[in-house]
Amino acid sequence: MTPLILASASPRRTALLRQIGVAFEVRPADADESQHPGESPESYVERLAQTKARSVCEPERLSLGADTAVVLDGRIFGKPADLRDGVDMLMALSGRTHQVVTGVALLAAERGEVLHVTSHVEFRRIGRDEAQAYWRTGEPRDKAGGYGIQGIGGIFAQSIRGSYSAIVGLPLSETEQLLRNFGVDIWRGRDG
Repeated sequence: MTPLILASASPRRTALLRQIGVAFEVRPADADESQHPGESPESYVERLAQTKARSVCEPERLSLGADTAVVLDGRIFGKPADLRDGVDMLMALSGRTHQVVTGVALLAAERGEVLHVTSHVEFRRIGRDEAQAYWRTGEPRDKAGGYGIQGIGGIFAQSIRGSYSAIVGLPLSETEQLLRNFGVDIWRGRDG
């Protein structure tokens, strides 16, 4: 039995955690993703990360939860409901800089730590026809803000300031630090 449970169905988070060589079990978490009145984007992603991690927590094991929000002018853009919603999101982000805020929580039976990372993404101008063509690829349907920077959606990003892996869904540097705080050494067992 691995000591870490990843509370996520995201293939991107799974790939990122594998990238740093951590052994873990995937256990999707179900959480109400409604934003509370007056809740800041940072508090929102931290709360959801904690809720997800808590929902799969077991004695003697660590649970890792994460949540990512795309934010423009203080407004959180979730996953698009349909074509119109997806295109409207891209049109709002077109030619502007938005924030991607990712919360990460690591919990043990008696202890927990949570943090968030904010990155800034500048989009080039996007035409409505291009946004519709992008929707038809299927890529943006399950992604916050209606785009995936690690896929075709990466063509929209003119510049990034901050953590690329956090934009994808899991800030690797900060996640490794959390794991280290709980005694998980990603270097252990590697032959060089």
